[in-house]
Amino acid sequence: MSLLKIPEQGGLGANTCAERAQGPAPAVLRRMAAFLYEGVLLFGLVMVVGAVYSISVNQQHGLRGREGMMAVQFLALALYFIWMWTHGGQTLALKTWQLRVLSANGQPISPRQALTRFMLSWLWFMPAWITAWAAEQLTGLHASGLLYGIMLAWIVIYAALTRLLPQGQFLHDVICGTRIIDNRKQLPA
Repeated sequence: MSLLKIPEQGGLGANTCAERAQGPAPAVLRRMAAFLYEGVLLFGLVMVVGAVYSISVNQQHGLRGREGMMAVQFLALALYFIWMWTHGGQTLALKTWQLRVLSANGQPISPRQALTRFMLSWLWFMPAWITAWAAEQLTGLHASGLLYGIMLAWIVIYAALTRLLPQGQFLHDVICGTRIIDNRKQLPA
């Protein structure tokens, strides 16, 4: 096998992928488990990128140059997700949970779709962050507990929206025309 050829994960052929892209999404709890695991893995990526950035710009204090740090980390996250989604449709967490991202017709997603999906996936967090920021501006209190509470509530609401959306997909997948499929060769009965 060539090093440049991406192996078929789960042994799924093009026809099976196309069929599953038209069917219902995998269970939301399974997708949320992959979401949580992705967060654990991304912690490592963010730490490594942060260390490289800090050393390369000789950052002496965490608050100095933090805008540059955030921009570099955002770019690193974008590159990670776009590369993984366009080269096999699976991040490390999706491989572990045997899930795959495809276009609505079951084909691999394009770089443009991957970029759109990455930007729209911030819907998981941005409404909660904006709400917490607005609450801080109105009350003058900085309460991290409020932010975490709002964020947890929003994630539960966002995940629950799958019950109202076509095929049980997440909102960002519906908007950008992508699908999460079960990548196991044999689906459980």
